[in-house]
Amino acid sequence: MDDRKSVQDWWRTSIIDMAPGRIAFRGRPIEELIGTVSFPQMIWLMVRGDMPSAAQAALFEAALVAGVDHGPQAPSISAARMAATCGVGLNNAMATGVNMLGDVHGGAGEQCAELYFDIDQRMSDGAPLDQAVEAGLTAWRAKYGKIVSGFGHRFHKPVDPRAPRLMTLVRDAAEAGTVSGRFADIGEAVQSVLSERQPIAMNIDGATSVIFCELGFAAPLSRGLFCLSRSVGILAHAWEQTQQGGRNKGPMPPSFLPTYDPDPQV
Repeated sequence: MDDRKSVQDWWRTSIIDMAPGRIAFRGRPIEELIGTVSFPQMIWLMVRGDMPSAAQAALFEAALVAGVDHGPQAPSISAARMAATCGVGLNNAMATGVNMLGDVHGGAGEQCAELYFDIDQRMSDGAPLDQAVEAGLTAWRAKYGKIVSGFGHRFHKPVDPRAPRLMTLVRDAAEAGTVSGRFADIGEAVQSVLSERQPIAMNIDGATSVIFCELGFAAPLSRGLFCLSRSVGILAHAWEQTQQGGRNKGPMPPSFLPTYDPDPQV
């Protein structure tokens, strides 16, 4: 391989064809996409390589809309607002917030999708839904512990108001033939098992994971898509904070100080 070809192959991509005077995403010229494609459709095209139907795009968009914000008490939002008071730009404040989206805060959708796909595989291998759910939950808990991502919420009890609306849209889409409804069955069966002792809500992560699985997105993309969705709220809060002003705002007002708990060993 000559040196020129080696350099050109260094970052091989099927996503974009870019040269002077030419930009095409997945083989589609940008001038044909501008004004004809919605942002959710563009996300799908870039990630998946094809264009969703209008019905698929509408369901996908509903999931993205549902996760945009959850208030300043959410670590990602509060971190972005604090960053905005420290003299950084909006992009830095947004990066601060997005970087808070890890396994505990922001990763539940990916973990929940893993559970759904595991149950789906068990059903494909011949297990009925109830047995597949029980076996899937047992395997989940052995790996992650007793808290099942996608279910339960520290604020919204016994119902997360976002989840029922999303599940209604999934059921409507299944009735219309847009999706199979298989993962909606799985999600609701998981919720039923988890609620045997006391009612537990399917939360935003549980519901959006149903949608992403129904639409064929791999489990890790559930986290990336949530980051895109939550970035909207992060931007809005960072911008609002810059308009409100404030300098070096910490997690508590200055009149409150953290509890000092001296180390008895010292």
